[in-house]
Amino acid sequence: MQKYRQGETFFDEMFTAQGEVRPHYQGVQDYLERLGVPEFERRRALLDLAFRNQGITFTVYGDSAGTERTFPFDPVPRIIPASEWAGLEAGLTQRVKALNAFLRDIYSDAQILNDGIIPAELVYTSTHFRREVHGLKVPLGVYTHIVGSDLIRDEAGQYLVLEDNLRSPSGVSYLLANRAAMTRIYPGMFDGQGVRTVQHYTTALLNVLRSLSPRAPEATVVLLTPGMYNSAYFEHAYLAQQMGVELVEGRDLFVDNGRVWMRTTAGRTQVDVIYRRIDDDFIDPLVFRRDSALGVPGLIDATRQGRVAVANAIGAGVADDKAVYAYVPQMIEYYLNEKPLLGNVPTFLGWDAGHLAHMLSHASEMVIKAVGEAGGYGMLIGPAATKQETADFLVGVRENPRNYIAQPVIGLSRHPTFYTDSGDFEAAHIDLRPYILVGEEVTIVPGGLTRVALSRGSLVVNSSQGGGSKDTWVLDHDGPRPSQIQSQFLGAEGSELGAPLSWPSPGQGGGGPAQRWLQNGQTQSQSQSQSQGQSQSGGGSQMQSQSQGALIGQTPIGQAAPDRVPGHLKTHPGSGAAEQTAHRFGSGSELPELLQGDEALHPEEGESTGGAPARLRPGQGSANVVGTDTEMLEAGTEAVDVGAVDVGAVDVDPASIDTASTDPPDPSVTPGIENPDSLGDV
Repeated sequence: MQKYRQGETFFDEMFTAQGEVRPHYQGVQDYLERLGVPEFERRRALLDLAFRNQGITFTVYGDSAGTERTFPFDPVPRIIPASEWAGLEAGLTQRVKALNAFLRDIYSDAQILNDGIIPAELVYTSTHFRREVHGLKVPLGVYTHIVGSDLIRDEAGQYLVLEDNLRSPSGVSYLLANRAAMTRIYPGMFDGQGVRTVQHYTTALLNVLRSLSPRAPEATVVLLTPGMYNSAYFEHAYLAQQMGVELVEGRDLFVDNGRVWMRTTAGRTQVDVIYRRIDDDFIDPLVFRRDSALGVPGLIDATRQGRVAVANAIGAGVADDKAVYAYVPQMIEYYLNEKPLLGNVPTFLGWDAGHLAHMLSHASEMVIKAVGEAGGYGMLIGPAATKQETADFLVGVRENPRNYIAQPVIGLSRHPTFYTDSGDFEAAHIDLRPYILVGEEVTIVPGGLTRVALSRGSLVVNSSQGGGSKDTWVLDHDGPRPSQIQSQFLGAEGSELGAPLSWPSPGQGGGGPAQRWLQNGQTQSQSQSQSQGQSQSGGGSQMQSQSQGALIGQTPIGQAAPDRVPGHLKTHPGSGAAEQTAHRFGSGSELPELLQGDEALHPEEGESTGGAPARLRPGQGSANVVGTDTEMLEAGTEAVDVGAVDVGAVDVDPASIDTASTDPPDPSVTPGIENPDSLGDV
């Protein structure tokens, strides 16, 4: 990255303003320098091929170039150190607790409206406020079981919440697919980095869904999809398959005697929990849209009787209205009696006369958004728009001011990103969508979906507007790993075998390293007699700090957020730890080519492609599940697991395959997905 320029205007995730690499990026920086640009680019091409073969695509409707596209992916990971993540966890946990308290309140006594904290007009005029479910009691008092909050960093490096996605946040399959592909194409990048795992997401999701039923853990859970023509159908099928639950459409379910039943070849089966990926308007034609053929007639009545649970709860969308979003800091203070740990972007509301006047007079300097739109649609970026485009857009703002908000242009943080046309690394703007699961407890997968604006200079990261994604690493430490890497089976210095390490944090401590399993569930080779020192991951355990002490920011409407005060974690090297295995590359050297000349990738004849998702009918397509029988191909000095990402077999001499010197391939498989729903656009 000798030619990389981080600039001075925006916060750079990897480099300081003085051009020095940040401590938690040191390992990746060293790896990239050893790998060299030609080898990096060759492997990136393998990633593109793998994603194309697996169907990791998204849909852009109305595009003359075609609706289906491969989802762009940049292999340079976004890395978050442990102390920084602890602060984000605490802030996101606080936020989802307040949002659920708000939803419970407005669908019952509406005390926050009566006290004048939030204008009642703003809530009751929201498109997603559902009077039909007022007074309905939801299990555990939780309305938003799956949350995706979009975070950005401003020019000073301050984390801010850009918006909350509470109806049907999508894109988590990109997160899982990105990680699986990275560990196979760039396995050496993970060596000794202490990257925490994300592969437990579907297990955690299933546990949350089951907890909503009195019959847990035997509760019958189904995933309700609009069908194969939905843009996120692959994600629906993938999640259902990974959880081991039935993937159903509305016609597969019916209500009888106040209970929801599923049609099966063995007769009807009672359904306890529905994870729905259908908007409120279509979920029950007896209550909402009568022309809907996607929902289940009578579902709302069964829900009101407590015979079935729906996640996310019907009516939750009122809390992710972009106008209601502006009042989340007040919700936190009102319900939790705490100061917000994560600030909002200053927001001006069109329904307020004073705010509207400011929006209209400063439109060329602001970002104006429609409150119910997603995916980068219904938005005006003032500095990038022409005078005519601005004037045309403001016509709609004047006609329906309640439907619009405005925010100042925030210079999103930037990250090194590889551009194929220049063959080099350049700075591109990014954001972050962590995924939060809310049941009896709050679970946050360590990482999230980092979206990157691949159009040079663009601030729009949405896939439908030319954006891509990156793998997001959360580390179990704050800087470069020490030379002595703690063995996953050893405790801190002087402790007994398997005793927890001491990881100071503002809240609860993390589990011991014995609980932090290798990334993606990878196990050690049974043929090896010694523990490997190159653990990819430091964290199968959650280590989720619930600290309320690290103030990150609070933003009232229309005001800037204060500087954050980060928490700090320190690592303590343990005794008896395995020596970190050194990279087998010379300084500045590049890895030899895996494929030379006319050697081509082609499908392996007779290779199993695994099973199809549950309840897929003939003609609906099937999840392109990649087979688990893979080979580790020795690329000169580093093993590259190509087969597991479904790029086909490689013409290579079998004698060159060294099966004894490498770890066994990851038995887990991660098929690709299509683009997310319009709800909670990625």
